Amino acid sequence: MSSSHPVPYPSTGAPVCPRHPDRVSYVSCQRCGRPACPDCQRSAAVGIQCVDCVSEASKSVPSRRTIFGGVVRTGRPLVTITMMAICVAMYALDLAIPKDFIFQNFAYAPFYTETEPWRMVTSAFLHSTNLMHIAFNMYALWILGNALESAFGRVRFLAVYLVSAFAGSVGVLLLSPIDTVVVGASGAVFGLFGALFVVQKKRGGDLRQIVVLLAINAAIGFVIPNIAWQAHLGGLIAGALCTAAIAYAPTKNRNLVQWGGIAAVTVLLLALTAYKVSTFPAFTIVS
Repeated sequence: MSSSHPVPYPSTGAPVCPRHPDRVSYVSCQRCGRPACPDCQRSAAVGIQCVDCVSEASKSVPSRRTIFGGVVRTGRPLVTITMMAICVAMYALDLAIPKDFIFQNFAYAPFYTETEPWRMVTSAFLHSTNLMHIAFNMYALWILGNALESAFGRVRFLAVYLVSAFAGSVGVLLLSPIDTVVVGASGAVFGLFGALFVVQKKRGGDLRQIVVLLAINAAIGFVIPNIAWQAHLGGLIAGALCTAAIAYAPTKNRNLVQWGGIAAVTVLLLALTAYKVSTFPAFTIVS
């Protein structure tokens, strides 16, 4: 029989803390019986425990899970805030750095897909210089992120957001002219709209408000010029599909089904991208 604790103190002589042998302590851990100096004492439900026992006990307690299998977190929606911070930082950099350096190097257009595919994601963190563009997207991201990140957990929420952002660019690739340049988090935000729709349907909630919001935003995308409805559509579909995999996964093998579903959506997007690129005429980009 083995133990991770040091050998208990001898029965004779003053008891000393195993972690700090130079300190005498007459307070013993209620769990293992070893003495614990003030620095190594932790309050427990009954009496005092040592730091080693508290650490060991914490490892054996399973993490609390959300209804969709994510780890329950307290505090602010960290992923949502991080995505917003990146968007705001990139917006500020784009204004501060001359000659449109940020826009020129990170915006997306279909003709960049084969040579600079990372633009399909980086463009989701850029916005036009019109303040209303970033303001609307950040407001929507804050509202939707607060609702969904706590339900999904941070990792699943981040996956849905990024896949939706990528899908927005795929929508532009498939449905727009090859020289259409786009920026904005709208594809990812519409992915969150799709996610919220699926979550509400799964919970049996009222879908009318979400449908009205989607209809209004879809109409704006078709009526107002310079809005990439193709990105909205791509993000919406991908966000809904990823969330369906998360929300409807059976309890047994839930993680496998959820991540398998998200991976399947990603692979489908990659396949559509590869197919569309294969149809492009040969051309050379002059830098």
